[in-house]
Amino acid sequence: MATTTPTRVASVRAFNRFYTRRLHLLGGLLGTEHPLPHARVLYELGQRPVTATGDLRRALDLDAGYLSRLLAALETEGLIERTASAADARRQEIRLTAAGTQAFTELDERSKQEIRELLERLSDDDQRRVLEAMHALEHAWDETPAPRAFTLRAPHAGELGWVVERHGALYAREYSFVESFEALVARIVADYAERGDRAGERAWIADVDGAPVGCVFCTRKDDATAQLRLLLVEPGGRGMGVGARLVEQCVQFAQQAGYTSIALWTQSILEDAIRLYRRAGFALSTEEAHHSFGRDLVAQTWTRGLSRRPRT
Repeated sequence: MATTTPTRVASVRAFNRFYTRRLHLLGGLLGTEHPLPHARVLYELGQRPVTATGDLRRALDLDAGYLSRLLAALETEGLIERTASAADARRQEIRLTAAGTQAFTELDERSKQEIRELLERLSDDDQRRVLEAMHALEHAWDETPAPRAFTLRAPHAGELGWVVERHGALYAREYSFVESFEALVARIVADYAERGDRAGERAWIADVDGAPVGCVFCTRKDDATAQLRLLLVEPGGRGMGVGARLVEQCVQFAQQAGYTSIALWTQSILEDAIRLYRRAGFALSTEEAHHSFGRDLVAQTWTRGLSRRPRT
């Protein structure tokens, strides 16, 4: 177990004070008359038409007595109403009144606006660092953090360099590959960018909160065969289905672009990636021992057929 020093405790306490001051969490929240505990209850109740008291207590992780006092105060203000459940009279159900719905909507809109203004003061890189730090806190302190959504998009300016850098860094750390591997990746990326053949070639970035967590390229091997290249998923993006979705996107594009088959070249030690390829319908075609990237390796070629479609 790590040693928790007084300095670390003081740092967390200082961050708590900064956070509550920056987001105006003391007093009326977001310039309204509602203190933070009341606002949290209103927010949870605003997520659904009716909420059972027990569900609300679990969502907020509050003592039953304290929650009861909060609800009584909100009821006195005319913001909520409590009734017995029609299915079980022992269960109490809570819903927002018209005034409560208006209060929730105001809080929700003001919160979105304030966070938007805070983020817009930062550069894109600083926004990404802030979001990454927030996710690090969630994962460190929450045993079951909320699942994170990802999207696939074309690379932004500068992200082709990210592809090269992350391949070099991750493969060095996880497989002890030397600089010749990063040089190979750089050549593949440079050739893709210089050809500019977006009808027959494409690249995708897997994006979480505006930050790249993975990538894949579909390039032209020949007129009939596409090639899946440079599949990568950051450690922080694994377990979300990113890799499978990137492979699927690459195969779909190859089919829509009119290729009749798709191939890929990989190494036998990349077991996680190979499982993805197998599940996506690829079959092992050839393998050959070689010494590259500072290691003795076994290269594998995997292929799968595609139904013919007109080129778009």
